[in-house]
Amino acid sequence: MSKLPRFDEWTCPLPLRHHTGIVMGHGGGGSLTADLVEHLFAPAFRNDTLDAMGDSAVLELPAGATRLAFSTDSYVIRPLFFPGGSIGEIAVHGTVNDLAMAGAQPLFLSAGFILEEGLPLDHLGEIVRRMSEAARSAGVLLVTGDTKVVEKGHGDGCYINTSGVGVVPAGLKLGPHLARPGDAILINGRIGDHGIAILSVREGMEFETAVVSDTAALNGLVAAILAATPDVHVLRDPTRGGVAATLNEIASRSQVGIVLDENALPIGGDVESACELFGLDPLTVANEGKLVAVVASEAADAVLDQLRHHPLGREAARIGTVTDQHPGLVSARTKIGGTRLIPMPLGEQLPRIC
Repeated sequence: MSKLPRFDEWTCPLPLRHHTGIVMGHGGGGSLTADLVEHLFAPAFRNDTLDAMGDSAVLELPAGATRLAFSTDSYVIRPLFFPGGSIGEIAVHGTVNDLAMAGAQPLFLSAGFILEEGLPLDHLGEIVRRMSEAARSAGVLLVTGDTKVVEKGHGDGCYINTSGVGVVPAGLKLGPHLARPGDAILINGRIGDHGIAILSVREGMEFETAVVSDTAALNGLVAAILAATPDVHVLRDPTRGGVAATLNEIASRSQVGIVLDENALPIGGDVESACELFGLDPLTVANEGKLVAVVASEAADAVLDQLRHHPLGREAARIGTVTDQHPGLVSARTKIGGTRLIPMPLGEQLPRIC
């Protein structure tokens, strides 16, 4: 595996050496663009398909593949770097996870960079380095991409769009419309860490222990779940809108009721304290390395065992049940024995979280 270039190595060519930040010419399609591609992007993401440098990537799919999953997402997070991650990791993890929630094996990514004039080149280099490491860790190849530059003041430094392609095993069918009364609802760990990590940077908050983003690629964890049982009905990653938005979508699409147990929700103490301070519900705070699994009740223990033996699922918990009561609604049994409705979040509580 080739070593990624340092900033002072990939700025050696004359056009890059004369600029410490992005200039409009980096998006113009000329020599500045070519140098950026040749000395930053290509070495970081090198593979045979990308090295062809065509206008589109020609992909070889595994033998017998008959169904593809395809997803796209755009990332506009601010700040670009935060405790536990950056826009680079999230741009890979987010699209990999969207594919994994369909049960797909993610294979290929594209990346489109919208760069703001003045973005320091060492910042871009660090973002690209982290993207490259995240892609290798997730087992995906970045095979095509594009770069555009916008005037200073029009781009928050860097926006990234990634699209992804994966293959879906024959016979596997997952979806938010497939939850059934009696199903168990599981989650692979603590909720709200990502949103509170972002909030801590913006507000200058300090906690007794560091709150870091949970950003992670979940395709390996999904493979472990699907190996444990065929009785998985729904997989979703609760990003924007948090667990509340995800469960409301499932309840609406499947026309079932969902009842949570607040005592079973895995929430870190610092996250809980921050939510109380800012009047937030942890269920509506964003996550970037969590999945909600809706599985047949009789399979719940086997899936929990698989989750807890995986590094990304050690704090997995059974947090609720699907019912035939109150179709389309999500409620929770509170810690003091009452019941409260969990509505679909009205809007974005924490802007620029992914």
